[in-house]
Amino acid sequence: MDNPALVLAGILVLAAGTFALRVAGPLMRSRFELSDRVQQLLSTAAVVLLAALVATAALTAGHTHAGIARPVGVLVGGVLAWRRAPFVLVVVAAAATAAGLRLLGVP
Repeated sequence: MDNPALVLAGILVLAAGTFALRVAGPLMRSRFELSDRVQQLLSTAAVVLLAALVATAALTAGHTHAGIARPVGVLVGGVLAWRRAPFVLVVVAAAATAAGLRLLGVP
């Protein structure tokens, strides 16, 4: 990738594709009518996908297990978020929990 023109062309193509996908949603929404059941399934699928992402990030570090401290910190953050605590408090409490457990020697 020593050719700056090729890199710039790649960036422009990806930017155009991203813009086209973002614009396609609102433009196509008026053309298709989704049933209430499909809309509910799509909403549920988004929640499940987010939960899987959080679980993967919380439980693994590379190709190994993340230990105990990180999942406990994520659990504390999740409970605080569920209880509608301010976002800064959620992040600080989760980080402090994980750091405190690691300070105590918990992996």
